[in-house]
Amino acid sequence: MQMRLEGKVAAVTGAASGIGLATAEAMLAAGARVVMIDRDERGLAAVCSRLGEGAIPLRIDLLQPEECGALLTGVLESAGQLDIFFANAGCYVGGDLVSSDSAAIDRMLNLNVNAVIKNVHSVLPHMIERGAGDIVVTGSVAGHMPVAWEPAYSASKWAINCFVQTVRRQVIEHGVRVGAVSPGPVSSALLADWPEANLKKALAAGSLIEPADVADAVMYMLTRSRNITIRDMIVLPTAFDM
Repeated sequence: MQMRLEGKVAAVTGAASGIGLATAEAMLAAGARVVMIDRDERGLAAVCSRLGEGAIPLRIDLLQPEECGALLTGVLESAGQLDIFFANAGCYVGGDLVSSDSAAIDRMLNLNVNAVIKNVHSVLPHMIERGAGDIVVTGSVAGHMPVAWEPAYSASKWAINCFVQTVRRQVIEHGVRVGAVSPGPVSSALLADWPEANLKKALAAGSLIEPADVADAVMYMLTRSRNITIRDMIVLPTAFDM
């Protein structure tokens, strides 16, 4: 896989930590330049300084409509082209629906669904004009099987799974591949919002995977021959009971 992405430019949202950071690191190791997008300006500066000149920071808050709409412009101004877009940024709301905060649900839906749709809508014309491109979206196993303790989160991932698979079929003829990576529980900041009982159970059972495990799956998707599309890859901890 080494240098398989040489000459390509990738953009990764939620790139300052977790799955986004691990995947950006893997892309850089494979020869790509990576525009690392996050709202955490200080965190971005720190990781880009560590990763070197191939890592390009782009501070964007995807929940702000004007900033979200300027994503492609920022990428092109920073790197001149876009070959790979990894829509990874997201957040989590779990637990009983009746006790969930409606503002938190609204924020999650805006980030997990609306921002992804807007970003893909934004980058597709550039890829279609160039006749090639790859779009990968971070989904979840919760987008394939309803999870009783996270009804709002599961709904957001079911929605985005449907979006990915319908857009994929629309743009095949333009040389653009679209797919989703759908992890089970990942050891990341997202777990801070898990119900405590579920987190304790997962930790005790060893049923968590690391961000690098998800990055490996994304890299597999990106490095297939152009006549191959991995439309959805579900990545689970072996001990995960679902």
